[in-house]
This record gives sequence, structure tokens and C-alpha cells, in this order.
Amino acid sequence: MNPWAHVAAFLTARQQQGQSPHTLAAYRRDLQQLQDLLAEQDCTGMPQRLQLVAALKQLSARDTGARSLARKISAWRSFFGYLLAQRLIDSDPTLNLKAPKAGARLPKAVPAETLNTLLDQDADDSALGLRDHALFELLYGSGLRVSEAAALDVADVLLDAGWVQVTGKGGKMRQVPLGSHSISALQQYLACRHAAAGETALFTNRHGRRLTTRQMQNRLRLWALTHGSDRHLSPHMLRHSYASHLLQNTGNIRAVQELLGHSSLSTTQQYTKLDFDHLAGIYDQTHPRAKRKND
Repeated sequence: MNPWAHVAAFLTARQQQGQSPHTLAAYRRDLQQLQDLLAEQDCTGMPQRLQLVAALKQLSARDTGARSLARKISAWRSFFGYLLAQRLIDSDPTLNLKAPKAGARLPKAVPAETLNTLLDQDADDSALGLRDHALFELLYGSGLRVSEAAALDVADVLLDAGWVQVTGKGGKMRQVPLGSHSISALQQYLACRHAAAGETALFTNRHGRRLTTRQMQNRLRLWALTHGSDRHLSPHMLRHSYASHLLQNTGNIRAVQELLGHSSLSTTQQYTKLDFDHLAGIYDQTHPRAKRKND
């Protein structure tokens, strides 16, 4: 039985279940890599568990990180689980295949003062400059994933109502408030937005087509350098900064969870880790048993 003949059907099934294009592309790469590794073992048919273990050892020898290995095993499990559910195979070779533990790696938050100073600088009044300024205000002001910002259409933004409709992971919809700076920047950008015929994207490139996530990342990196930033900036850092600053000022982790579109509270807890002194300060200010009476 040739399992690789069913990769396309597997990806189609995952797409219908709401998996993002980014996740589907990762599945495709990981499964192609596994097929290549197994071919090196002269395995062109259905692999056995020991052959998968050998493939893992090959990847590890190439200095593949624990986090990447865990992602690849997850893709393998998903694929062979699909084959098993379709009754194309009798047993799952990934059963009891252990993924290495990935160490916790928290994104870095940028101090609020630093971001405010950068964003408050006079924006380039060209069409691309106004677009970039609106994009960066939105990424930090609403905490969007870069993929969510790239997927936005003009109709998703309701400036008068002050919110944006976001399609998150798994196709989940949520409404996120817009800050006053984001609204102002978007108004200026929309007045000069260039779009090709039929293009509905909110953020477009110089050809009037939807701006890609890679283009957004590159524009933010270039903007930070030209505006005197002493650090590399990424959309992920802006999202983490948004979450951290909100949590520091409100202490409401449930609200932050909803705004970020996290399905699990534990994800938010890791994403918005605070220093102990700040948490202790919240405790001292709010817990009825925290404060002692003066002698």
C-alpha cells in the first residue's frame, strides 16, 4: 500500500475542517520530508514504527530542534490517523511514537514607551507609508496575528462602530475593538488605498493585490530600522506586547484570552507572562487578606 498517494486527499480533508493555509503548507512539507527520509531507507510503501524512529534520528542528527521535531511528529500522526480512519491501513505506525519535549520559549514584549515613541513619529504620507502605519497601529492596537491582518477585507473593518471582525485559527470569528490611533491611521490609509479590479483586501501592495504575511514582516522590520529602533521588530512581538500591556494594566486574563482568540487559557497564561513584582502588586492592591492593618 502506498500511503503517499493519499496525501492530497488528506490535505483536502484538513482544509475542509478549517485548517489554515499555513498549517496545510507545513503538513505538506513535513510529509514530503518524511517520504524522502523513508526512501533513503529503501522504504517506499507503508512504513513501520522502527522506520519512523530511524527517520527521527536522522532529523535529530541534522540538528533539528525539539520544537520542530514535535511539529513533524504531530503532522505524521495526523496523516496516519486519517488513513486509519479511512480504513486504508490496519494500524497506526505513529502509536507511542514519543515527541521530544520542547522547552518553553516566550516571545519578547517591547516596552510600551518604546512602541508609543516609534508609532507617534510622523508617518510617511505616501500611500505605502500610510498603509504601513495603519498596519502597525492595527497589529499593536488590536493584537492581531499577522495571518489575520493579511486576511482582512475592507468590509471587515467598521470604523464608525470601532471594531474589526477577525477570522482566527480554525476559521473562528471574533470582534476586536479598534483604538483611536488605529481608526485615525486606517481612515488616512483608506482614503488613498490602491486596489486592483475586484480586490477586496484591506492591505494591498503596490500592484493593488493582497499584501502577504511575508511582505508585512519585511515592512515592519524595515520601518523599525529606519525609525531608529534598537531592536528587531516582528508582528508576533507586537501581538505579545499588546497582550502583556493589557494584562499588566487590567489583570483580566479572561478578557485578554477573548481578545487574542485563544481557545485555551493556558496559552494566554504562557503568552502574557508577567514578572513576579507586578503580580505581587496586583495581589497587594486587590486581595482582601493581602494588606495588613497599620500598627
